[in-house]
Amino acid sequence: MTDTTLQKTIFLKAPRSLVWDYLTQPEHLAKWFHAPKTPLAEGETLEMFGTTSGDLLIWGKVITADAPNHLEYTFTVGPMGDAVSTVKWTLTDVPGGTQLALEHTGLPQGEAAFGLTLALDKGWDDHLMRMRNDIHEDD
Repeated sequence: MTDTTLQKTIFLKAPRSLVWDYLTQPEHLAKWFHAPKTPLAEGETLEMFGTTSGDLLIWGKVITADAPNHLEYTFTVGPMGDAVSTVKWTLTDVPGGTQLALEHTGLPQGEAAFGLTLALDKGWDDHLMRMRNDIHEDD
């Protein structure tokens, strides 16, 4: 059986430093994803809260925070039970902006877990679209 991996790539008309802030700073994360109480930092606990509910939605640990190049953290949500996955972000300079790549690995396997995979796949699409729209708002 192969590992279930979600991969996404978007291009943003913004420097890597700004995109990095969107991945690590609470005020920016709240605009497109879920809001942590503190900036994401290497070695720290990851806790993301619903922007409207205030409920803890995502938890894990920040493994690597190499600004503004690479961010990696473990990622668990309630429907995953005890399973722990990994989210990796890679930021690359491109002419006119930044290429942002997401790799979400270690997702639960099998037919029973496919609904969760579909939900996460759609969720990442929706979240990345919100990030793009917010960053490009002034265009």
